[in-house]
Amino acid sequence: MKTARRIAVTLLATVALAACSSDPDDDDDGGNAVPSSWIRGAYSSSGTGYVDRTDPVSKVSDEIHDNTRAVDRLADGKMAFLRYRDDIVAISPHAGGRGSLIEIDDYRTGYSRWRTHLGSWPDPNSASFRGGGPGSGK
Repeated sequence: MKTARRIAVTLLATVALAACSSDPDDDDDGGNAVPSSWIRGAYSSSGTGYVDRTDPVSKVSDEIHDNTRAVDRLADGKMAFLRYRDDIVAISPHAGGRGSLIEIDDYRTGYSRWRTHLGSWPDPNSASFRGGGPGSGK
């Protein structure tokens, strides 16, 4: 009975570790993932995202991009957007006019949400969209 329990525990641990290693938000996968762990550590949680209570949108965008270079970035009016392999980081003025709000969405959700600002970025719903970054879908 002890052997069967050990085997079951070992299998469960292996499955749990495998699930953690395929986390699409993992910052250390070398594939231009969004720096979510760094963002969580650098900015305060706001419930809807993260907040820098003092720095303007352009400075926060530069800070995040300097930490992990985005595939593409653009500014549209008062907002800035950073495109990573599978995600979009949107930075907008924080409510009250001071500081910045940082929101992270997967690419498809973020594109749908901010489509009017992202005209030059590939539409994930088009037939030509491959997603997943360089080399994916070939």
